[in-house]
Amino acid sequence: MAALPELIKENPPEQTYTKHDQLYKELISTFFKEFLIAFFPEVHEHLDFQAIKPISEEVYTNLIEGETRRLDIVAETKLKNTDIIVIVHIEPQSYVQTNFHERMFHYFSLPYNKYRKPIIPIAIFSYEGNLGKG
Repeated sequence: MAALPELIKENPPEQTYTKHDQLYKELISTFFKEFLIAFFPEVHEHLDFQAIKPISEEVYTNLIEGETRRLDIVAETKLKNTDIIVIVHIEPQSYVQTNFHERMFHYFSLPYNKYRKPIIPIAIFSYEGNLGKG
């Protein structure tokens, strides 16, 4: 019996971190309606996609702290068969951040303070591990 050839393995590259936020942002922006159908069908069924208006990368300034914030995906639309305008805010998160809940609340309040419209906040966690612990 012939000996099996030795397998040649490449040395694995150093572990590098890929930020998935931008990838998710592009994917969700391109397939916004399909994303909501797949993951949030109860939200999708109430939105009028004929009235959708992307307002992504909206920059908000915190007048108290003097900081600028850029929200990832923000879209304005109406509820079906009404004139009620709602804002959908999607925030991809690719790394553990112990105070993410505070950041998401702060990000939620920025478009609300500007538009005074109902906000539908959605966070997308793409990192491995226990999402409940930072």
